[in-house]
Amino acid sequence: MINQQGQQVHENMQTGTIPQQLNHGGHEFFDVSEILSGSIGVINEYTLIRDHIKDQELLDILDRQHAFMKQEYNTLVEAFKTGSKPSVSITSYNMKQNNDFIYGLKPSQPKKPAQSASDLQDQCFSNLMLGAVKSCASAKAMAALECTNPVVRRVIADSVPDCIEMAYEISLYQNKHHYYQVPQLKEEDMQQILNSYAPVQGNNITH
Repeated sequence: MINQQGQQVHENMQTGTIPQQLNHGGHEFFDVSEILSGSIGVINEYTLIRDHIKDQELLDILDRQHAFMKQEYNTLVEAFKTGSKPSVSITSYNMKQNNDFIYGLKPSQPKKPAQSASDLQDQCFSNLMLGAVKSCASAKAMAALECTNPVVRRVIADSVPDCIEMAYEISLYQNKHHYYQVPQLKEEDMQQILNSYAPVQGNNITH
């Protein structure tokens, strides 16, 4: 519904018209609040570990992702509070890593929890970053399915690929340093699975 000023108006069956800034469902309110709280947690975590990272490449990844997350957070806050298109749109995160994974397993020491903070190294910090970004991707993908406000839904949905890209960048960094090892199946097993699917013929449903 459009009012006389050309603005979109929303209706509540019990209370009547809804102002644009309150154009949100109850489920959406809780989901977006959880996303924003989670984003604050990830940004704070990046801030906390920054001074402990030794590797310059990992530090560069952290700084670029940290800056991107803060802008993305501000965009979602604005869209959520106004219910309207934000002044700064979501942009695409661009990683610097190439896409070449190293396959196979290299012998390494068994993993175990650190006994003290001084035991924490770049492998642990990159693990924390990866886990945080993966959690954000899952939460945002689920929340986008429940949003009633079209602007907030689009902002959240557009930010999911960015989380995926950031997680991929961290996993590539870890793989290069043998923190994230990727085993492969035997070639004959891979071929058997690859050949176990065939394309469907035709586009119409037949009766």
